[in-house]
Amino acid sequence: MQQIKLLDLGLKDYKETWDYQESLFQSTIQLKIENRKNNTNHKTPNYFLFVEHPHVYTLGKSGDINNLLLTETQLTEKGISFYKSNRGGDITYHGPGQIIGYPILDLDNFFGDIHKYLRFLEEVMIRTLAEYNIKGERSEGETGVWLDVGTPFARKICAMGVRTSRWVTMHGFALNVTTNLGYFDHIIPCGIRGKAVTSLEAELDKKIPFKEIKTKILKHFSNLFEAEFENE
Repeated sequence: MQQIKLLDLGLKDYKETWDYQESLFQSTIQLKIENRKNNTNHKTPNYFLFVEHPHVYTLGKSGDINNLLLTETQLTEKGISFYKSNRGGDITYHGPGQIIGYPILDLDNFFGDIHKYLRFLEEVMIRTLAEYNIKGERSEGETGVWLDVGTPFARKICAMGVRTSRWVTMHGFALNVTTNLGYFDHIIPCGIRGKAVTSLEAELDKKIPFKEIKTKILKHFSNLFEAEFENE
């Protein structure tokens, strides 16, 4: 069983969290480099951060700025931050009412397969949603978790975008729980036109406690990754 250090950061600025992720990410990479250089075998740590961000749009490294439909002035007027991120994927929204998870894992501790890692993240969400009788699905060529795939009513409930270097991961997933979906109207979410977004609250017509959902996410993550969480 691998150990993963669990940190719940609460409501925290996107850039501050990104910088914090980057520090954990780089320190793990540095330890791997030193292990290789010195022929040592010091154990690399694994982390999992839960966080909620104030209103922010982030654009992935392969994203198209034209998928942001607001000017800088409009962003300021609405109190929304904007960052170009080094994760994969296009543009997305983060804000209150979202459960965001940033696993910073050394995949050498688990399996050396980025594709499998993304599918496992999706599977964690699919299993979590199933506990609320919501059928989450994958949509071919579109990372994340969707509902009613292949119909005119297809809608995304969980976005994903990651970065990896030397098999270390950062960034992760954003599950819409009680998210104000109106903020997605100002972007072309993930660069995909003509598809809606949704939330747990919109699907169930009721609020679910964040703590309950986080517990389910951790349970399924632990089972799939064969890992144990320890609180920092």
